Amino acid sequence: MDVGVPREIKNHEYRVGLTPASVKELTVHGHRVLVETAAGAAIGFGDDAYISAGAEVVASADVLFERSELIVKVKEPLAVERARLRAHQTLFTFLHLAPDPEQTRDLMASGALCIAYETVTDAAGRLPLLAPMSEVAGRLSIQAGAHCLEKAQGGRGVLLGGVPGVEPGRVTILGAGVVGRNALAMAVGLGAEVSVLDRSLAALRAIDDRFGNRARTLLATRDAVEQCVSRADLVIGAVLVPGATTPKLVTRDMVGRMQPGSVLVDVAIDQGGCFETSHPTTHQAPTFEVEGVVHYCVANMPGAVARTATLALNNATLPYVLALAEQGSRAALLDDPHLRDGLNVAQGRVCRKEVAEAQGLDAAAALELLSG
Repeated sequence: MDVGVPREIKNHEYRVGLTPASVKELTVHGHRVLVETAAGAAIGFGDDAYISAGAEVVASADVLFERSELIVKVKEPLAVERARLRAHQTLFTFLHLAPDPEQTRDLMASGALCIAYETVTDAAGRLPLLAPMSEVAGRLSIQAGAHCLEKAQGGRGVLLGGVPGVEPGRVTILGAGVVGRNALAMAVGLGAEVSVLDRSLAALRAIDDRFGNRARTLLATRDAVEQCVSRADLVIGAVLVPGATTPKLVTRDMVGRMQPGSVLVDVAIDQGGCFETSHPTTHQAPTFEVEGVVHYCVANMPGAVARTATLALNNATLPYVLALAEQGSRAALLDDPHLRDGLNVAQGRVCRKEVAEAQGLDAAAALELLSG
């Protein structure tokens, strides 16, 4: 199969779909890999490394899309990239379609098979391709939030760990999934006072077993959310409903009752965000203020540590890329129901229920589309 790896063009996005090591795995299995020039150069993967791994480096995205059957990316395709997609191609990348009807329409119009990393499952119902980026984003959320709390960044001037004789900063984490657990590990490591809220008692028990009295766990009732948010210096939005638009857990009224200079970090912004006052930002302009509260809502947070994130992502995605290349996309999707959970758009139809519901569309059955 001809596999294409374009250079990412989203603002300050330096990750790359395949590393040279991943390319080598494909080429030794007899597949042809095309890599757009400079696709990985910003994180130390130069064109020479890809050539040594057996790839062909091409000069432009137009050439790469024209010659490739399987396109492996990191972030959702922008409009210019979506215009290059054709019906015989498969796109394998993060999509986050639920809050993005324009992207959904373009992908439907392309006729391509579009597989989203974030909805591929495993036998236990987990999200193995989303997990590594959630780990990165969870850890980064505390790092970013601590920076935003500095007075020069518009924050309250609070050091999360405090110092002897001065109380530590207060952190509230909404969600006890992969993002929340990784944010918690970082916040506890810094010495902050941390509260974690979730609707799952099992998830809260797991946190209590691991962290004991270093973290406070609370059932995420409306009252508990209001109280914890109002007293927090830093709130991490770590809520996920797989494939669906994120519920707005923090209202504008709650934001208005926070201390001026407090910080919100919305890790869920890719799926619409869990704060009513959120809107997507970029690494170039990462923050804005509402009601005197600093909002950090960068839609590609792991891009800030692009080399680490690329290596972590490739560790998870490579087996699926190999399966798609070895078997062909349709056969691989028919063979593996967990990979098939990642199929969001096929033959001009949305086949992910949560995306269809978010946009008022009729969902098609993926198995029927592929079999037909």
